[in-house]
Amino acid sequence: MNFTRWSARLPGTQRRAAARTGHAVPPDRRGDGSVPAARAERLTDDDTPSVPAVDELPVREVLDRVPALVALLHGSDHRVAYVNDAYVAAFGPRPAGGPAREALPELDELGLLPLLDQVLRSCRPRTVKSRKAPGGRSYTFTCTPVDVRDDKARGVLVFAADVTDHAEAAERLRASEREQRETAVTLQRSLLPQELEQPDDLRIAATYQPGGTEAAVGGDWYDVITLGGGRTALVIGDVMGRGVRAAAVMGQLRTAVRAYARLDLPPHEVLQLLDGLAAEIDANQIATCVYAVHDPNEGRLVYASAGHLPILVRDEHGDVLRADEPTGPPLGTGGWIHASGSVPLGPGSTAVLYTDGLVERRDADLDEGIAALEGALAGATGTPQVICDRLFRSAGVTAGHDDDVAVLVLQHPARTGPDGDLFRNAALELLGGVEAAPRARAFASGVLTSWRFPVDLHDLGVLAASELVANSLQHGVPPMRLRLRRTDRRLIIEVTDGDEHLPRRRRAEPADEAGRGIAIVATIASSWGSRRTPGGGKAVWCEFALPRGAS
Repeated sequence: MNFTRWSARLPGTQRRAAARTGHAVPPDRRGDGSVPAARAERLTDDDTPSVPAVDELPVREVLDRVPALVALLHGSDHRVAYVNDAYVAAFGPRPAGGPAREALPELDELGLLPLLDQVLRSCRPRTVKSRKAPGGRSYTFTCTPVDVRDDKARGVLVFAADVTDHAEAAERLRASEREQRETAVTLQRSLLPQELEQPDDLRIAATYQPGGTEAAVGGDWYDVITLGGGRTALVIGDVMGRGVRAAAVMGQLRTAVRAYARLDLPPHEVLQLLDGLAAEIDANQIATCVYAVHDPNEGRLVYASAGHLPILVRDEHGDVLRADEPTGPPLGTGGWIHASGSVPLGPGSTAVLYTDGLVERRDADLDEGIAALEGALAGATGTPQVICDRLFRSAGVTAGHDDDVAVLVLQHPARTGPDGDLFRNAALELLGGVEAAPRARAFASGVLTSWRFPVDLHDLGVLAASELVANSLQHGVPPMRLRLRRTDRRLIIEVTDGDEHLPRRRRAEPADEAGRGIAIVATIASSWGSRRTPGGGKAVWCEFALPRGAS
């Protein structure tokens, strides 16, 4: 093939030829796929002709000196018309006249042959960035259509710039970002519960999905805390912002929640303490949080919310209730008195606590996302983990989701038949007086006998009930009540009265006539504790772990 004919259509040739002869320059051909012309200075009569014009330079000599890779292909089968020295140095000698699929196998391996066909059909240039060639170098390829005078066949000029350094730098940056993200996600997951506590009366599952692909994971967290006496605390929160700092703040808040939960305070008092702590940890970080407590004796979920999304509860009939109020501002804002609310959670009910990544979308209102979640929950059945997975799928949460998502699902199973026999309650109202203690002992003995407990556990239970009642009679005020509860794992004995003074364990001196009751209970029971009750007064409880044969 005559290379001189092809050079007539290379960049700038026609434009400068027209300038020399004084003819009108044809319309700009860049729109039909020609390579943009390089500008050249016109020589005047007074100019010194010692320096040749660009169009007078031998085209092949120019292209052979270009450090970029250049190949010229002709016809629909892209036959090789020319490759420059840089191309030969990169891929070896290439025979002229052969089709590109055979003569230039590197272009085939890079997937550029379909691109060449597109360039010929559209008469428009195409560019692909940073393709790694067989030799390991990376190139950005620009394919430009060219015409041949007096020849209906078109050609393609392939121009490849070596971008290996840029590609390697970008890959190092991506690897660094992946490493930072893995570190952040590892930190995030290490701060979450490694294994959820499973209370006697609830079935619980949780799922956490970090958002995005960069290192900026969020501060979503959840926790389940067994309070004793059959009660369970559940918490979910979201630290505003992203990155390791948000995860670190989240870890401090989660640790604080567990510490405050051990005080067995009402939910709004826990949030009040967290609010002050959040401001001390980082005044620029705020967090939303829901803290809830489930008491199987009450059949309700008592909660307080600091700017968090509402708890959703599906009852045994499939109806979904949204617990909207009360809700205060996020933690760390200060100046707000939080309040507790409650929502029914009886046998057969399911509750869902979640973060905003599950329901918030850029193109939709937040209420629409919550309404969609309500619909998904209404139709979700099965175990808590199955419900978690179904809610994730219905919300479209995948590995590439742009925000962190945490979901906590709890069920209060409706137990019937043999399973129901393992969960029993019995209560006795105490009127006070000298007959109260003997009556409590007789009641506890009869109940524990009917529950067919072993003799040693029966005797310990009666002794604990007697000591708790005696303590209440001496230091408390009416109304008083003795409650016994058994689950498949433990026996719980609780005494309530109207006095708010909480007992404490202390060492009784030999001459003391009082102070031994709580010490005896703490010695014989697996655990014990006390708390103030919402209506005023207190509850003192103790637990005994059941031997396997007792259930």
